[in-house]
Amino acid sequence: MPEGTAIYVVQRGDTVDSIAAAYGVDVENIIRDNQILYPYELALGQALFIDLGTRQPYRSLRVTGYAYPYIDRTVLADTLPYLSELAIFSYGFTTEGELVYPTLPDDWMIALALEYGTAPILTLTPLDEQGRFSNYLIHNVVQNPETVNRLIDNLLAVMSEKGYQGLDIDFEYILAEDRDAFTAFVRQTAERMRENGYHTSVALAPKTSANQKGTLYEGKDYRALGEAADHVLLMTYEWGYTYGPPMAVAPLHQVRRVVEYAVTEIPPEKIDLGIPNYGYDWPLPFVRGETAATSIGNVQAVRIAIEQDVPIQFDDTAQSPFFTYVQEMRTGDSAPGGGTDGNGTAENGIVGNGGTAQGDIVNVEHEVWFEDVRSYQKKFDLIREFGLGGCGYWQIMRWFAANWKLLYKNFYIEK
Repeated sequence: MPEGTAIYVVQRGDTVDSIAAAYGVDVENIIRDNQILYPYELALGQALFIDLGTRQPYRSLRVTGYAYPYIDRTVLADTLPYLSELAIFSYGFTTEGELVYPTLPDDWMIALALEYGTAPILTLTPLDEQGRFSNYLIHNVVQNPETVNRLIDNLLAVMSEKGYQGLDIDFEYILAEDRDAFTAFVRQTAERMRENGYHTSVALAPKTSANQKGTLYEGKDYRALGEAADHVLLMTYEWGYTYGPPMAVAPLHQVRRVVEYAVTEIPPEKIDLGIPNYGYDWPLPFVRGETAATSIGNVQAVRIAIEQDVPIQFDDTAQSPFFTYVQEMRTGDSAPGGGTDGNGTAENGIVGNGGTAQGDIVNVEHEVWFEDVRSYQKKFDLIREFGLGGCGYWQIMRWFAANWKLLYKNFYIEK
């Protein structure tokens, strides 16, 4: 633990007052730093950040936060002091290399970032009209030199016009046949960016070997992309995801495997560790193809545990908190993971099945995985262990004060 910091796990009978007295700190600081709501109830097993006043960070760190233009202005303003870069999500492009602008204005985010000494970054994604990553778009651009040049020209024009200071290339599900062409695209783009005073980062799927199979992995050449870009983001999250079975979003043992491979291909100082700022709530039983988890904030997760009066547990392998609870629901109501299909059956296949009549009361079990200061500290320790150059948060739309306070204790934020 960094100097001047403690993490306390709530035991039975604890109160905010008793914990504050034990550490000799102000009650109001614990309430504020952990976003505890009146009447200041705590969950058994909840991890609290305790600020003991002193600060001696280990070293400096590059910190990126991803955000959509609809982020709450106060949340963004509160977060910017902790960010080196604000990656605004996102710009798209056509098969002809023309840029597709975000649906909402981004100028205010750029201006606010600059006020706080944070570099605004243009995030480029190949999203189709349904908001899905399109390898058709990627293929038609990276395989056409004329289109590549047009896209780079358009990027440079909008970056100069709006005041962006860097580019983040987030292409996913690249076809294996486009692997080398994508690398050449990143290399050419990064060179043009450097010539104009900008830097380039690229997002990498969480690979554990060079020849890992799967559409998510085969189009990404770690070594070549690490050489081409100024720095890279390891997308070390989404093991637990909306349509997958309940598990930690970023289990530390899986994250470690990705980092262990990445540092054999890319200089550690060019690597940013991806960190999730969210969790998921799964209705049970999990049925593949039917069950859909609900994305929730880390503070929201703790409040659910308090409301349901259930203890928070901690998985020692994943180094992540989780809990289960049972929710009483009326058939025909929307389950937390989805809506209803109009026939009283939830989209996740849970509520209204099994012969229950419309309006019957049923008990739906849930499993929740999220992040807390314990899981974040383990990720910060991993950054230090491998000498990584930075971290990138997906995403900063929800304010989680304890994380930023803990980050501030661990590292000097590069500006």
